[in-house]
Amino acid sequence: MTFKTKESRLLLVLGSFFVANAILSEFIGVKLFSVEGTLGIKPFDINLLGVPHLSFHMSAGVLTWPIIFIMTDIINEYFGVKQVRFLSILTSILIAFAFFVVWAAMHLQPSDFWINQQVNGQNLNMNNAFAGIFGQGMWIIVGSITAFMIGQLADVLIFHKIKKITGERALWLRATGSTLISQLIDSFVVIFIAFYLNPQYHYSWQMVGAIGLVGYTYKFIVAILMTPILYVVHGIIDGYLGKDLAHKLIKMAGRG
Repeated sequence: MTFKTKESRLLLVLGSFFVANAILSEFIGVKLFSVEGTLGIKPFDINLLGVPHLSFHMSAGVLTWPIIFIMTDIINEYFGVKQVRFLSILTSILIAFAFFVVWAAMHLQPSDFWINQQVNGQNLNMNNAFAGIFGQGMWIIVGSITAFMIGQLADVLIFHKIKKITGERALWLRATGSTLISQLIDSFVVIFIAFYLNPQYHYSWQMVGAIGLVGYTYKFIVAILMTPILYVVHGIIDGYLGKDLAHKLIKMAGRG
């Protein structure tokens, strides 16, 4: 199959960015970082729902999630709900497949000369390091994939509901509005499954709520800041497609 038309090439590029960033987010997400430390400011000492000393410790996966949600809204805008739903299901399957491949790689017998190496002046067991970085627990994997699917489905449905009211106007409202609501859902689903249902942690409801709210606050701010970039991407695509073709695709996508 060849991608001869502008719209087919556009969907291929957008879909590729969507899938690649979603999978990448799952693997870099094992690293937790301090937002305050990264910005060079004093950590916040937040007391929320009876949980003390909270601050903004985020998964590194948040680096690529804004790109995923921009791709979601752009694909929804030009190609409709069915395409986003298909890509979301496909991506979930590919994420699960990627984790299976990593699990298989972890169980390969390592070469003796590879195991012990010196990195930055420190002796490391590379096999343990590989397993420690890539060997995410089953509860976290299930929680992450489930949150992704629920968040994506919520995003596209809310986007479409708002679009039926606003028409082609107010892109910021349907894109940012759908992202804010879907991120709210995503923030709590993954924590609930990975840390509340997981018998290894079994977080309290207060802990789930407090951590979820802190994480969502960060995502809320980022979603607002990404809105201008959405318009830039929208403008680039309109320029690539041409006014008539862009309008035609948006109109067809609006029909579901």
